[in-house]
Amino acid sequence: MKTERKPQHVLLTGAAGFIGSHVAARLLERGDRVLGLDNVNDYYDPALKWARLRRIEGAPGFRFVRLDLHDRARMAELFATERFDGVIHLAAQAGVRYSITHPHAYLDSNLTGFGHVLEGCRAQGVAHLVYASSSSVYGGNTKMPFTETDAVDRPVSLYAATKKANELMAHTYSHLYGFPTTGLRFFTVYGPWGRPDMAYHLFTRAILAGEPIPVFNHGDMRRDFTYIDDITEGVLRVLDRPATPEHVGTAPYRVFNIGNSEPVQLLDFINCIESALGKKAIKQLLPMQPGDVPATYASTQSLRDWVGFAPSTPLVEGLRKFVHWYRDYYRCG
Repeated sequence: MKTERKPQHVLLTGAAGFIGSHVAARLLERGDRVLGLDNVNDYYDPALKWARLRRIEGAPGFRFVRLDLHDRARMAELFATERFDGVIHLAAQAGVRYSITHPHAYLDSNLTGFGHVLEGCRAQGVAHLVYASSSSVYGGNTKMPFTETDAVDRPVSLYAATKKANELMAHTYSHLYGFPTTGLRFFTVYGPWGRPDMAYHLFTRAILAGEPIPVFNHGDMRRDFTYIDDITEGVLRVLDRPATPEHVGTAPYRVFNIGNSEPVQLLDFINCIESALGKKAIKQLLPMQPGDVPATYASTQSLRDWVGFAPSTPLVEGLRKFVHWYRDYYRCG
């Protein structure tokens, strides 16, 4: 007989973000209580972040707290006054290129802030911490597909370095204090309510406006595009299955790739957006950007073995849903 799952009280950081708002909605749908945390900064238009939050405001079991991760005193107070069954840590300063010009934002949020989350989990004895890592940790690796056992000690951006540091920090806490941590290396997440600084969002806006789109490395790029619903499903399944020392032999620590395992050429990706929009792009071919990598490709066998799931939404379907949302949200034809 299948045991009925007990609802959890979950701390979700980055609740106003792209992935976080989708994860919050799914947690609430299945009956969990969610305390959503976000600083709602202006890295991109805060209006989009507030719009995401409005989708879940008022839902039974949801509360929102506006808070900066690097505020040590308030983070400690939060963990001292609340009891969480699990923590999903998605808040971070995102963006590879932005890390070149704004390094301190990454040091504050991705390193100091993550340290405060770890300390809160340790002090409270949280049963499981799931946190966002990134495919960027693979740096300039050329062996494809990327597997979790590959060396990731040569990052090519500060953003990637902070994400690898998160994995090392989590392992240390799992080893020293015995609480389970699981890192998820996300591969180019896209879909409705997505970040406006991501290429697919920028391309869509420019194509509709009749403006040229920048095509870096002259289009010789491949990405493992992963649809948001697949990411959300993976996060929840991993949350429900923390590692134990018996599973992994040492610390209760795991890291998984979560990608579509089907890398797409950049020019083919642009073709899919053109098809969904019914309009051709004006392409501006440019050299590779500093800190970028030519290809990403996830092996998801470890994730499939662990939770019985791996992303599989076809790119054409995912982009069609994104474009439908984009036209509706921005009220464009």
